[in-house]
Amino acid sequence: MKYCQGTKCHEYRTKDRIRGTKGSKSYQTRRRSSFYYGNSNFCSQNCMYDWINENIENALNHFGRTTEPKKVMCDQAWYKDYNWGSNGNHDHYIANDLLGQRIPITEQQYNNLTERDHLSSDNINALVKQIQK
Repeated sequence: MKYCQGTKCHEYRTKDRIRGTKGSKSYQTRRRSSFYYGNSNFCSQNCMYDWINENIENALNHFGRTTEPKKVMCDQAWYKDYNWGSNGNHDHYIANDLLGQRIPITEQQYNNLTERDHLSSDNINALVKQIQK
């Protein structure tokens, strides 16, 4: 049986946490929730944030802190997007806000690009050549 990992779960006074028979009742930790708080390790957001507040410093010290800003350079900043168009059609495009560019693409091209695709400048140039044909 998998129980909530919240550090104070047993302290919250709710009826569903009461266990035991008359005279020996207690508040107990709940089972984990199916709502997937913290990858389903917690029964509620309260319990999830209790754990985070108590353990975040140790976790950051263990796994490493960000000490310098992370950057996405211009040639790696391409992403796919769409706008709701009139009459039910969408306007699909690839965009790079750092370069101020937006290139229209077809819905099929949009669907073929996955969220994990890192659209480099070379890939964008190849895609633009396909569009111009």
